[in-house]
Amino acid sequence: MPDSTLSSRTVLVTGATSGIGYETARQLAERGATVLVHGRTAEEAHAAADRLVATAGVPEGQLRPYGADFAHLDEVESLAHTIVAAHPHLDVLVNNAGMAAPERHTVTDDGNEIAFQVNFLAHYLLTCLLEPALISEPGGRVVNVSSSLHRTASIQWADPNRARRYSRIAAYAQSQLALTVFAADPRVTAVSVHPGVCDTALLPLYAHEGVSAAVGAGHMVRLCDPAVEIVNGAYYDRDERVEPAPAATEDRTVKRLNKLADLLVGRSAI
Repeated sequence: MPDSTLSSRTVLVTGATSGIGYETARQLAERGATVLVHGRTAEEAHAAADRLVATAGVPEGQLRPYGADFAHLDEVESLAHTIVAAHPHLDVLVNNAGMAAPERHTVTDDGNEIAFQVNFLAHYLLTCLLEPALISEPGGRVVNVSSSLHRTASIQWADPNRARRYSRIAAYAQSQLALTVFAADPRVTAVSVHPGVCDTALLPLYAHEGVSAAVGAGHMVRLCDPAVEIVNGAYYDRDERVEPAPAATEDRTVKRLNKLADLLVGRSAI
């Protein structure tokens, strides 16, 4: 039976075609939310929506598939414009899409280290462009899927692409720290959550075994529920609110990151 607090909600989940993102989309839809299912391509998004209808019994009308490759910022921009046009009011944005940084230093066509772009910059751009829809009514929120590895990270301000000294773990951790810092941006109410070590494609970064993606997704779905009160910039380790890395709450760091991100995504500073 649909959950009354979520049944009238519209939620965009990025990276919803597999792993935690797919399970988040499933649990939200089962609780009655309209879910915008994002995949790297429109075909992948449609396939995930079809699977949710076939295996979870979710009504087709509750799902809207969208495609955009986060390694191409122009696709992120198109996605945002399409969504704002179709959904002038958006209740929740779940910034979940992510990738492990590759073994070799890899730069996108936009000129950014690929993990920094896919995990952070694309979500930064998407959130900024969806801001009108998220704040069109009170209560709009953003849930950033972060990682406990953000604590090991530092943002290389002079070399965010890590061209001089590349390590895939350091590159991944930097992208997660940036996403966690971004949650403290005052423009839209946002939180970060580490969903625990889950048995997904990112598992090798953490351990040999983890909990199911469905368990990890449950922590995100809880934060999408308007009945759960959140504080802007808060960081959760699963269901528990804990202090993030000190950099994540520094006003100066938030402003500096916004400036860097605006530069890297080609936005003029607001």
